[in-house]
Amino acid sequence: MAHPKRKISKTRRDKRRTHYKAVAPTLAKDSTTGEIHLYHRAHWHEGKLYYRGKVLIDSTGEEAEA
Repeated sequence: MAHPKRKISKTRRDKRRTHYKAVAPTLAKDSTTGEIHLYHRAHWHEGKLYYRGKVLIDSTGEEAEA
């Protein structure tokens, strides 16, 4: 098994890790509602679940019936 011969300093370790950066999530604007949401994610808007501009779940009608 590979084993380091000497301790790697904190400075040397941190230099190697400088390329790892936190990336801001890519946001999209829904064409039908104008709501800002994460790409490839369904989102709720006024009691309806939207994905790619289409309604998947409409919970407003269920509440009125019950």
